[in-house]
Amino acid sequence: MVENTVPPEARIVILGAGHAGGSAVAFLRQYGFAGPITLIGDEPHAPYQRPPLSKAWLKGEADANSLLLKPAAFYVEQNIDLRLSVGAKAIDRAAKTVTLSDGNVVDYDVLVIATGARARRLPIPGADLYGVLELRNAADAEKLKTAIGPGKRLAVVGGGYVGLEVAASGRALGAASVVIEREARVLARVACPALSGFFQDYHQAQGVEFELNAGVEAFVGDEGKITGVRLSDGRVIACDAAVVGVGAIPNDEIAGAAGLALDGGIVVDENARTSDPAIFAIGDVTRRPLPLYNRMHRLESVPNALEQAKLVASAITGRKAPAPEVPWFWSDQYDLKLQIAGIPFDADRIVIRGKVEAAKFAVFHLKGSQLVAVEAVNAPPEFMAGKMLIGNGKPVDADKLANDAVSMKEVAA
Repeated sequence: MVENTVPPEARIVILGAGHAGGSAVAFLRQYGFAGPITLIGDEPHAPYQRPPLSKAWLKGEADANSLLLKPAAFYVEQNIDLRLSVGAKAIDRAAKTVTLSDGNVVDYDVLVIATGARARRLPIPGADLYGVLELRNAADAEKLKTAIGPGKRLAVVGGGYVGLEVAASGRALGAASVVIEREARVLARVACPALSGFFQDYHQAQGVEFELNAGVEAFVGDEGKITGVRLSDGRVIACDAAVVGVGAIPNDEIAGAAGLALDGGIVVDENARTSDPAIFAIGDVTRRPLPLYNRMHRLESVPNALEQAKLVASAITGRKAPAPEVPWFWSDQYDLKLQIAGIPFDADRIVIRGKVEAAKFAVFHLKGSQLVAVEAVNAPPEFMAGKMLIGNGKPVDADKLANDAVSMKEVAA
């Protein structure tokens, strides 16, 4: 047992009621912390799941209650001071206080910053037209839900995972979808060319159109409402709504103003502690160590939020820190389940296993004989075994890996 350095009566304040902040509250109580906890969120909702917003929510397969991380009664039963529809304006580290947007000042002994990230916006003409949308929260998803449907045409600016999920949901709802991407392929920043090609082909078979190598110059409209997207070559792609998905910016301004160390996100250590010993930071807003890769990185994922929430709750309650996890992600599009484990830092070759044409395969990324990442499409055994091999660092026989007559159990043995 690690000595608990935080007294049981300490006042804990968590800024940000997203997946990371909401999970930290739950783990703190689960691990036995009985002291006062204040959870502050700028949305009107208790902590909820965001991944379904681009899929089940748009398709009407999920409602607000089904997305909640915990029932509303949880916060009452667990004596959590849940403050919604209010943000944080400033942190006074010397006084250990947070000034809120409603003018109230909250004292803390331990502060946890879980302010997440916001959508990167395109600073181009027409960006304020009605129908130019982003997708980061429930309010964004509700606007998008009302903008697409049968007979509508949706433009998706940015061919990343969220953009492709939105395009797929648009097709499921009867809308035409066109993806506009400035790079030569979709998923250019996050997937290998083989996976990019597969997803583009699959989407095209479902009726999605693509404009690649296409810069966006402006959104054009009529009477304040979007009617199209003007590309840098002068063409106008007609649409009824446009979703901009071109990356995210960490909400680290309040931490920077308070003098905490930043580097494209709040810099934290292996326990999610910032440069101030009394302040932790978790989730999308952090730049954190990745021990398995011996480097710092910013991750945007639910598993990362959960891992860091556990780290903080462990540090506060004196529990032994959990072992470092392999970063992992997922994406659902049509009948495709994409699961990714690891990050292909310094990979020097790939091995493809399975049948791409049957939409059941995995792309393994190796650095020498060591597996550093796997991208698995409808291939759970490859994902699970790959995740384990990345975590334990055992050398991999590439010939066995490529031969799907050899089970993944044998490959991993």
